[in-house]
Amino acid sequence: MAENDPQTIVSTAWLDEHLSSPDLRILDASWYLPETGRDPRAEYEEAHIPNARFFDIDEIADLRSDLPHMAPPVEKFMSRMRAMGVGDGHQVVVYDRAGLLSAARVWWLFRLMGHFDVAVLDGGFPKWQSEGRPVDDLPPVIRDRHMAVRRQAHMVKDVTQVAAASKLGDHEIVDARAPGRFRGEEPEPRAGLRAGHIPGSKNVYYRDLLNEDGTMKPPEDIRILFQRAGVDLTKPIISTCGSGITACILDLALERIGHRNHSVYDGSWSEWGMYDDLKVATGDTSNA
Repeated sequence: MAENDPQTIVSTAWLDEHLSSPDLRILDASWYLPETGRDPRAEYEEAHIPNARFFDIDEIADLRSDLPHMAPPVEKFMSRMRAMGVGDGHQVVVYDRAGLLSAARVWWLFRLMGHFDVAVLDGGFPKWQSEGRPVDDLPPVIRDRHMAVRRQAHMVKDVTQVAAASKLGDHEIVDARAPGRFRGEEPEPRAGLRAGHIPGSKNVYYRDLLNEDGTMKPPEDIRILFQRAGVDLTKPIISTCGSGITACILDLALERIGHRNHSVYDGSWSEWGMYDDLKVATGDTSNA
């Protein structure tokens, strides 16, 4: 079991002990690819951890962009959090129904907005339920709470910055997608995207960072996985994936091992794979 850290990961036991804390805010950030046919909001309304609010990753996003669930403008994030009763002085705990998937994205979003008292629930809702911990279907009582936002621009990268990093080699670019997609051997789930990866990037499949129960592996195992993929942990790291969701699991893992200079390519392969003028590599280059 991971050591509890209210700025990265907390256990189900830790959350259960703190459920009645007045300054705790719990967020259900469940999200699924459209082809699963699952409705995370409906599942939340049926059963959730007591007092949890539902965080809609696809709505609390920059809807002006054609790319999926891009980070929202500061003003939108502030207004949505106020309406959800999440603000300054709150300890936020985020979970999802996959174990650990989309919760890391919301963890990263809070940090991007300058709120660092945020942790992911290790093992998420499946572990919580399997242990017989309390759930209910009641909506939380919401009271407005102001949140001061200080956007941390260094924590996110755009396509121009990633293209420069790929060319110069001054960052490690680490891709969280499955090896078959990284190598260009499997089609992308989103139509119209080329297959392959950003030239010079390395592959650390996000599922390899997790145990079977959806909890995150211990820091020593995480470090080994990055090193085996050929990642130089002395360099700044840019995390990428299909659409900016599982890249955040890499960032969470990096934070767990004490690597502080990391950022997320928000557009990820949904953007890079769309433009013919951006180079694409195929095959296994992770140990090149």
